[in-house]
Amino acid sequence: MKPRNLSMLLAVGIVLTAAGCGSDNGGAKPADTQSADAKPADTQSADTQPGTAAADAPVTITVGCQPPKSNPLERTAWDEDVATFQKLHPNITIKSKDAFPCINPDTFQAKLAGGTMEDVFYVYFTDTQKIIAAGQAADISPYVSSVSRLGDLRPDVLSVFKDGEKTYGLPRTNYSTGLVYNRKLFTQAGLDPEAPPKTWAEVQAAAKKIAALGPGYVGFGEYSAGNTGGWHFTASLYGRGGEMVGPDGKTAAFNSPEGKAVLSNLKQMRWTDNSMGAKQLLQWADLMRMMGGGKLGMMIGAPDVVQSVNNDFKGKFDDYGVAALPEATHSLSGGDGYMFNPKATPEQIKAGLLWLEFHELTPGQGQFNYERSKSQGRPVGLPIPDLYGATAPGKEIVDLRTEFATVPVQNFAPYAEGSATIQNKLEPPKAQELYAILDVAMSAVLTRQDADIDKLLADAEAKANKVLAKSS
Repeated sequence: MKPRNLSMLLAVGIVLTAAGCGSDNGGAKPADTQSADAKPADTQSADTQPGTAAADAPVTITVGCQPPKSNPLERTAWDEDVATFQKLHPNITIKSKDAFPCINPDTFQAKLAGGTMEDVFYVYFTDTQKIIAAGQAADISPYVSSVSRLGDLRPDVLSVFKDGEKTYGLPRTNYSTGLVYNRKLFTQAGLDPEAPPKTWAEVQAAAKKIAALGPGYVGFGEYSAGNTGGWHFTASLYGRGGEMVGPDGKTAAFNSPEGKAVLSNLKQMRWTDNSMGAKQLLQWADLMRMMGGGKLGMMIGAPDVVQSVNNDFKGKFDDYGVAALPEATHSLSGGDGYMFNPKATPEQIKAGLLWLEFHELTPGQGQFNYERSKSQGRPVGLPIPDLYGATAPGKEIVDLRTEFATVPVQNFAPYAEGSATIQNKLEPPKAQELYAILDVAMSAVLTRQDADIDKLLADAEAKANKVLAKSS
């Protein structure tokens, strides 16, 4: 996940019906409500539509991250879905909670201790393992087999909510980083917008041609301040097969050939090719503004960057495309989902799973009700969230996105096709501290022509090791 002040952008996604929610973290021992060999909740028959079978007894559940009143379209969609779900399950009552942020490390412990934590609570991917280790989420393994599409979920996405063979939650969104590019500038520079770069050498070549269009044009933009530089260093490092932290979680691993390649590539484009522009120390809004203004050719980002550029920075969906991260086998990813209060009863867990399958996991329903999104004037067509990959539900979701698309779906085909074989990789431990440390290295190579990459990485490694040692 990106730095916390930016986290809403990628957590919200493109047509999701939950609000952009807050920060992270998450002890009491999880409620041991059923033995391991107990029969899982059999909540629906094989010929019943997902989310249509009722549990046996009246039950009330509180569910977090209802969209706030300041987001009326998404709140209306959420409330409609709650009403529909309760008609299907008249014995289940959902009490929605719209506290913002949806999860707050400053109040998480107090909510658990005070009994005010939702029965089904919202989490970022980066927080799930800490919450599990602290015993702050219920083990839902005895019940989760009732989720009909569980086996279709991407294994790397579902694994975020697992500890060994035990499951503690379900995903809602998932994204990975790619290459966002300006199709209009590609055409002006004599490049083919239908064939975006697949290697970093091709990125360099394309950036030079775009920068040659004239003063003010930047071929490739990169962050280097406010923790965003270290965040994108991590994205590039993962794409090249590198690691931020060693297997023990106690030592830095980025002072490596892959780490040197990231900085060397940027130094080449900045000082030899002159394709990155003179203005540096850029943060999130800077690249968004440049992309929206039609002066930036390429940047690292997920598909919803295009949504932000369109909505907030005067860009147009038609002018942009997204490709997979060049040469990548792994990609920095993020997302969110829901876990269960350790004090939740078996009946509440069963009811919560029915709701999550209905609202977060079923094509054509809940967050995937693209027909409704289109009727509300909300953009449809970006290839996120990607929860299923190429399985049957994933293909059905893609078909629905295409049917009700309001944005040029073909502009994002390179991302969807290329990312299908790329494995998601989560942020490292102590991510924000490491990002701040690597901002120094990123800013140095982009502002000093004589920057010593070996020394920069060695200094960053020493500082990172101190940070990681404190967390061990």
